[in-house]
Amino acid sequence: MREAPIGVFDSGVGGLSVLREIRGLLPRESLLYVADSGHVPYGEKSPEFIRERCRIIAGFLLGQGAKALVLACNTATVAGVSELRERYPQLPIVGMEPAVKPAAAATRSGVVGVLATTGTLKSARFAALLDRFASDVRVVTQPCPGLVELIEAGDLQAPALRAMLRRYVEPLLAEGCDTLILGCTHYPFLRPLLGELIAPSISLIDTGEAVARQLQRLLQQRQLLASDAAQPARFWCSADPLAMQAIMPALWGEPAQVLAFPQG
Repeated sequence: MREAPIGVFDSGVGGLSVLREIRGLLPRESLLYVADSGHVPYGEKSPEFIRERCRIIAGFLLGQGAKALVLACNTATVAGVSELRERYPQLPIVGMEPAVKPAAAATRSGVVGVLATTGTLKSARFAALLDRFASDVRVVTQPCPGLVELIEAGDLQAPALRAMLRRYVEPLLAEGCDTLILGCTHYPFLRPLLGELIAPSISLIDTGEAVARQLQRLLQQRQLLASDAAQPARFWCSADPLAMQAIMPALWGEPAQVLAFPQG
């Protein structure tokens, strides 16, 4: 099992930001990735629908031999990670959550902004994070409908994307936020654009690196860390695989073949 791959999935291409962190920390691990772009964004879907997608994709990745699963999506984690852990108790399963704890520790002004999907911000899991880690700071949230879809299109300098991002960020800055949580795995791809819209003194925080470290810990505990050279990463997409393939150099950092996800 040591040399078996790690299965990672997201509602779309956003989880590639997490996959890059995993590749950087664990270069010997072989990686599988499913972009459920045919159903993006999860943030506007019902919890029941998202849980069903999690079951389908997890089953597929396990069928491909995955030794661990990473839900590289805040909304999928909220809806589906508990059920997957109950269903596969022996499997290392890592989820995502907005980086409230490190942001609360990092803020100097005492005001933290959160950019996230509607589904994440409405969740009980997010409310619990605020109760646990943000009692001493003020948290200002900003739902970002439409942002994921523009990132999925792959043009990270598109005028429409810039205008939408500015519209979402400016209210947070007006509230005095000096720390912004990127509460969706798609949003780290906006760091260069955000750098043009906000002052250098404003911190941007996401959880991709923490997820990679947690995955490393779980694999280490179960003696599942790979020792051989990694196989090339394999990718599937439930929308148009050629459209995703076209943007892989920008988001993954190199060209890669993308196959059609066989279960739609």
